[in-house]
Amino acid sequence: MNAVAELQQTDMPAPINFSDSAAAKVAQLIEEEGNPDLKLRVFVQGGGCSGFQYGFTFDEIVNEDDTTMSKNGVQLLIDSMSYQYLVGAEIDYKDDLEGAQFVIKNPNATTTCGCGSSFSV
Repeated sequence: MNAVAELQQTDMPAPINFSDSAAAKVAQLIEEEGNPDLKLRVFVQGGGCSGFQYGFTFDEIVNEDDTTMSKNGVQLLIDSMSYQYLVGAEIDYKDDLEGAQFVIKNPNATTTCGCGSSFSV
């Protein structure tokens, strides 16, 4: 059983807050791709001006070490290495004067860069 399934059974809050607007945008993108088996993979990798950077990609495969979450019919995948950096984070989608983008608010990040896509812990 994965970590999220255990959390849901004990009525604890989900480790990642995946906003309604983010789920709606992902659902729209999946529909445009024409593949209902796609899931959103969120990951952290080395790089960026602050040491780590966030990444998003679509994936059809759930790996053994993935934590899975669902929101409004959209499935989110997080690998075990990335999970430790994302616990407590909020993934949102904003469409405003600055443009349309996914935004991660991460309480674990001690510093972030100006573009908001990289961080350090």
